[in-house]
Amino acid sequence: MACRFTELVVDSRDPGALAAFWAAVLDYRILGRDEDGAVEIGPEAGFGGAAPTLVFAPVPDPTPGKVRLHIDLNPTDREQDEELDRLLGLGATRADVGQRGDEGWHVLADPEGNQFCLLRSRLDPL
Repeated sequence: MACRFTELVVDSRDPGALAAFWAAVLDYRILGRDEDGAVEIGPEAGFGGAAPTLVFAPVPDPTPGKVRLHIDLNPTDREQDEELDRLLGLGATRADVGQRGDEGWHVLADPEGNQFCLLRSRLDPL
């Protein structure tokens, strides 16, 4: 028996704003809002589909220290440089984690500073 990766929970100071950013990045939609302020986004198929959902949970101060988890993205309908421009236009910023500059990926941060990588290879959309 095995498990499936169904959702990722991200601590957030402003769940609505961060959910809107990631929904635009991933072409997801808002699936639900909890009474505590958490916002879940995902593909049209919703929870349990082929792609995991993201839940942005409200916290007053995200955990300090080294980031132990990040999301890797691959462009689906354009080249890496074009997707980089789109992500920066949505509010992502470049993040320096000690890259040499010759990597095949870009390290970015979302509007709350959560790091993620944009990889070079294109994948087919789901």
